[in-house]
Amino acid sequence: MLVWLAPVFVLGIVVFVHEFGHFLAAKAFGVYAPRFSIGFGPAIAKKRFGETEYRIGILPIGGYVRMASRLDETSAVLEGGGELVADADNLDPDEMIPFGSKPVPEDRWFESKSLPARLIIMLAGVTMNVVLGWAINVALVKTYEHAATSRLSLVVADKPAAIAGFQKGDSIVAVNGAPIGGWDDFVAVIKRSSGTPVAVKVLRGTTPLSLSVTPVSDTVTDPSTGTVSREGRIGVAAGQSDETVGIGRAVVDGSQATLDMGTLVFTSLRRIATRQTSVSELGGPILIAQSSVQAAKQGGSVLFYLIALLSVNLAVFNLLPVPILDGGQIVVQVVEAARGQPLSDRARENVARVGLALILALFVMVTFNDIKRLVVGVVAGHAG
Repeated sequence: MLVWLAPVFVLGIVVFVHEFGHFLAAKAFGVYAPRFSIGFGPAIAKKRFGETEYRIGILPIGGYVRMASRLDETSAVLEGGGELVADADNLDPDEMIPFGSKPVPEDRWFESKSLPARLIIMLAGVTMNVVLGWAINVALVKTYEHAATSRLSLVVADKPAAIAGFQKGDSIVAVNGAPIGGWDDFVAVIKRSSGTPVAVKVLRGTTPLSLSVTPVSDTVTDPSTGTVSREGRIGVAAGQSDETVGIGRAVVDGSQATLDMGTLVFTSLRRIATRQTSVSELGGPILIAQSSVQAAKQGGSVLFYLIALLSVNLAVFNLLPVPILDGGQIVVQVVEAARGQPLSDRARENVARVGLALILALFVMVTFNDIKRLVVGVVAGHAG
């Protein structure tokens, strides 16, 4: 059961939040939105409230908010959903299409809104995804991260600290004659002092001691940017207090974690574009499903971290200037505003076809990568 529930739960939350952002923005600007769907294809469940039908599609691999458009026939809307036509078998004469026979007023069309309003509607989905990732990261930091103390919990043998006489349990009091405000102050001095002796005052029990340690240079790679740098290290680790960090620190660390997630996506895309990374390393729906199941087995914190990561990934991916994605739609809107007139129906149709072809090609490629990993894993398992 977990094999099915975990992926649906993870993808369902990420997609729902994205589409809900579009939906709220559309409602705020008065755009008629008759359908809010999680999943594609025939509905397995649906319920209408007010002028919107909420539904769950049989294919839970995405979702859409159906918005009224003057170019309805060519699906010139944010995210698909089919043509707005009246349901002849169940018409309400007092309602608008598709629930009744009344036409949608022009001022309720997406195109009737100002350019800033249209851009806000299109950016609302990715904004909500970023907010979801940020909120989860802040909550995880607040719940699970403990403040580092200045008391050493580990001194690695044969490293500079051990050679200099540091011991587990020592408390760092001052560095180079200046009292430290916390563990981060101590680490900052060590990082920038590679090859330079550092005078450290510690408390061993109640006994003050003065020690001198020379940090060694170590190569450090930033996981979010791939940037390689050199930092001083001495081979120690801090202890942790029993209390979690305060909300201010949680907001700072959670915000940084969210920024790192987004930067990692941009870095990965850049590395693929410059052929530093092979497209064969990209994962698709099967990999997401497997990751969801593994995360669920490891506990709630890992599962919600995965949701945050996927949510930020979806936000960045949707900003790519690819037709049918939010970024592509934004480009179209800006181009039309610059031209002073909308693109022709044929041009819009061609743009939509190109975008759909690119997305389908990407889907096929990442699914192939997933299947190849499965086959290789099975073969390796039998060989072992």
